[in-house]
Amino acid sequence: MKFSQRHSTGLIYGAVAAASYGTNPLFALPLYSSGIGVNSVLFYRYGLAVFIYALWIIFVKKTPLTVPKSAIVALFFLGLLFSASSLLLFESFKYIDAGIACTILFIYPLLVAIIMAMFFKEKITKSVAFSILLISAGLTLLYKGNPAAGLNIRGVMTVFLSALSYAVYIVGVKKINSVRHLKSNILTFYVMLFGLFIYIFNLKFCTQLQMLTSPFMWLCALALAIIPTVVSIETITNAIKLIGSTKTALLGALEPITALFFGVVVFHEHLSLRIAEGVFLILMGVAVIVLRKNKK
Repeated sequence: MKFSQRHSTGLIYGAVAAASYGTNPLFALPLYSSGIGVNSVLFYRYGLAVFIYALWIIFVKKTPLTVPKSAIVALFFLGLLFSASSLLLFESFKYIDAGIACTILFIYPLLVAIIMAMFFKEKITKSVAFSILLISAGLTLLYKGNPAAGLNIRGVMTVFLSALSYAVYIVGVKKINSVRHLKSNILTFYVMLFGLFIYIFNLKFCTQLQMLTSPFMWLCALALAIIPTVVSIETITNAIKLIGSTKTALLGALEPITALFFGVVVFHEHLSLRIAEGVFLILMGVAVIVLRKNKK
């Protein structure tokens, strides 16, 4: 089966975006255990990301950071959405297990498909519906595989709002005319820059910012800035433009698998047969999307 280069590249970007975003707990939880609050963690994440990415764009890409005035409001809106999604996800770690939170977060592809169908008349094809069914079944097994974790209703609702914010962000990147034709690195930079405003405001304009006091804490913050932030936003932006919102969202199934992988390897969580079956179903759901013939 032949794929266009555009489609194949989009699939790769989507997979990298999901896997990189799934590393959030790996770098955030050590900072939490050191006593650093959510808003401070996310301020360092986005602040470092904006600084690093600006240097990359200016000195490596040789690209000016100018955008049309007509795009400023939309970029500010998208930045707040993406940042709110991060804030709500990190807040949920206080109430429910991080792995479970990242699993529940994956309802966002369903929300993307619903939004696209309701507001933009995008048809939900049989392959997409089948993929959603397989992935939903797999996620159910992942949760049932760890019944001892328990669910806190506040934590569940917090993750749901995080997923909704992320879904609207994905649709916005694809459908807002003033930003859809911007270069991906420029869009990424301004999404992170405007997203930083949420944490500056929550920290009373940084008067309540907690200091990082060890090289390890700075390393975790730097990793948060690069892997689940710069890499994730850059690749998801490219994926959305190349293969669309729905497919990009469905490839996000790799996100909870990434979180599960680090849970087993780093935090020594138990990998049961049921969890393995859930992972298999998720991968099958992703395969349905990846192997589906690209129709022009």
